[in-house]
Amino acid sequence: MTQVFSDEGAAVPVTVIEAGPCVVIQKKTRETDGYDAIQIGFGRKKAKRVTKPLQGHFKKADKGFFQILREFRVDDIEKYEVGAELNAGVFSVGDYVDIVGTSKGRGFAGGVKRHGFKGGRATHGSMFHRAPGSIGASADPSRVLKGQRLPGHMGDRRVTVQNLLVFGVSPERNLILVKGSVPGSMNGFVLIKNAVKKS
Repeated sequence: MTQVFSDEGAAVPVTVIEAGPCVVIQKKTRETDGYDAIQIGFGRKKAKRVTKPLQGHFKKADKGFFQILREFRVDDIEKYEVGAELNAGVFSVGDYVDIVGTSKGRGFAGGVKRHGFKGGRATHGSMFHRAPGSIGASADPSRVLKGQRLPGHMGDRRVTVQNLLVFGVSPERNLILVKGSVPGSMNGFVLIKNAVKKS
């Protein structure tokens, strides 16, 4: 993350994302697959790290081997050709996007950190500062109900952040600036798609 200044002089927190080049590996059409979509690859990979079936799949586009494969539904499949490169120019300033990534892993976390439990009194001798307290019921139903928030593994899961504003685009460097933060650590992979809740 970094910050840039708007036309009004306000400091805006942004995340810099390398959005390409992505190569169209496969076209899926209504006639062959029942829906229109393109499969794109990102991140170069050595041939010895790719399985034989995937090598044959990549050779149809003849653009090398890729680390990440993702599929996107499209309205007009005729605009795309196998082997074509997509860069950050597909985005424009003012667009809203949803970004999907894997959140940072936090390991085993207690209820206060993982779910925001209030905890007990901080007074001297209380011996009840960050414990979750009672989690069950008495005679009825005599068990812990499903879905009870408990300590456990935190983070390292698929997370979607919605309605992020594209604040800047640099097609020649394949960079986009997105207002706000995105899930995951530095140099992690994210999936960027059109916002479903904004036109």
